[in-house]
Order: sequence, then C-alpha cells, then structure tokens
Amino acid sequence: MRYSREHKQETHARIVKKASVRLREKGAHGIGVADLMKEAGLTHGGFYAHFDSREALVIEAFAYAMDRSVEHWRKIAAETPPEKRLSTIIDSYVSTVHRDDPGRGCAVTTLGAEIARESAKTRKAFAAKLEQLIDVIADQIPHVPRKTARRQAMGTLATMMGTLVMSRVAGSGELSDEILVAGREAALTRAEAKPAAKKTRAKVN
Repeated sequence: MRYSREHKQETHARIVKKASVRLREKGAHGIGVADLMKEAGLTHGGFYAHFDSREALVIEAFAYAMDRSVEHWRKIAAETPPEKRLSTIIDSYVSTVHRDDPGRGCAVTTLGAEIARESAKTRKAFAAKLEQLIDVIADQIPHVPRKTARRQAMGTLATMMGTLVMSRVAGSGELSDEILVAGREAALTRAEAKPAAKKTRAKVN
C-alpha cells in the first residue's frame, strides 16, 4: 500500500517526537530501534523508509528536543517584561518540575555526556543547537557588548545545566531541593555580573 507524501511526513514527525522523549528518558543507547518504532505504532522494518541510520534518528530527535527548548525560552521572553525575562527563564529551567520530568526537558542534561562520545557529525549537530540556547540567554543580557553577553550566557547556562544534573543525582528530597535553590541563585548572579574591568599596566618612565 502506497502512502501520500503528507502521510509519510506525519509519520516521520511522530517517530522523531516519540524518540525525543524516550531518548531523554533512557539515554541515547538505552532504547533500541525496534522499541522506538513500537512507541510510534510502527514495525521495525519500516525504520529505513524514514531514516538512513540510527544516528540520523538520534540527531533529529535531539534537534527536535533542543528546538522545543529554544521556542519555550523565546516564548517566555515575548510574554515577560524585559527586566524579568532572564530570571523567569532560569526559574523555569532550574525547577522541580523540570528535574522530575527529564523526558520533556532539556536534552543537554540527559544526553550531553553520551553525545560527547558520539561521532563528529552528531557532536556538530549538538553544538549548533547548544549555541542557539546560548544566544537566547545572551539576548536577555542587554547593555553590554555582544561578546560579553555571550560569555556571561555560557557561564549562566553551564550553571543551570550543572544544577539540574546535580539535583537529579540527589533524587527528589531535601538535598535536591537545596541544590536547585543554590543553583538558581548562582545562575542569576552569574548572568547579572558586571564584566571585570581590564587591568592596565602603569607606564614606566
């Protein structure tokens, strides 16, 4: 039975969406192609009608997840007063809701360590999406040169992601909650820090 192009595109999108959730829940190697296809209501044999390889699916699923994060942050920025945009983004990320739902959260904190050991092609796709997240954070740091804003955004994002990883390692008890609070404060402090003045050498006569 032949399907229309639209049907194939819809099926492809469904596979990617399902895979993006399962990969974040179980890791890049924690679930096989057969299971991913079953999640999407399809047979294992139909996989290669949509993807050239498992790596291709992982890249698309990761990109889908990252794009959702970028869209979410941009939506927050559009709906929030300028002075509260950055703190609102940080609060939404460094939260118990995000900690307890990795399947629908940031792909970097769940797949980052695994992706770092993948092929150069996969890492390149990962890096491109990570840069988009950095840029969204940098957009919320006005009144400083763009290069400075990006540097502060990188530090802020690293703090946010590290906090989330630590909080998940600690479980969901008091220690985990304390880590979230401390990390949220550190991320906001890092984002709002004024750039250090450059030291100038005294001229010697």
